[in-house]
Amino acid sequence: MASSSTSALTSLVNGLSLGEELHVLAVDDNIIDRKLIEILLKKSDCKVTTAENGARALEYLGLGDEKATCTGSSTGSTVNMIITDYSMPGMTGYELLKKIKESSRMKEVPVVIMSSENIPTRINKCLEEGAEEFMLKPIRQSDVKKLRCHMMKLNKPSYNGRICMGR
Repeated sequence: MASSSTSALTSLVNGLSLGEELHVLAVDDNIIDRKLIEILLKKSDCKVTTAENGARALEYLGLGDEKATCTGSSTGSTVNMIITDYSMPGMTGYELLKKIKESSRMKEVPVVIMSSENIPTRINKCLEEGAEEFMLKPIRQSDVKKLRCHMMKLNKPSYNGRICMGR
């Protein structure tokens, strides 16, 4: 039964993008966490671009102060969601979130913050600033299903979110 629900969800999402893969930018300074989220997202048929810090993510998105150096930054491909670690050197996930939400071009893209620390004030601060979701690490496949629901809502505003409630 669960596999048919997953198949239906996958079909719905694939239909929304008119044959294109959903594109997620995953930002984490820890290579193991970055690879884990990349694998989980690819298992869910997402295109994944990774960045090792907030500055690289901003460069990829065309929001950085420096010339873009991330592979694929000149492709012009649309990012449907950004998932970022909270605790990173140089620029925290919260600071990255604020810069994205300040951009008129990127402010509608859902941003998900991940952290291994369950700190309610941090979680609330991120959600108040516009994060779509705050997830605790390690990220699991069930978390990716929740992420896909957020992408569906963005890509199809009339979507009512009922599939997302199966927690």
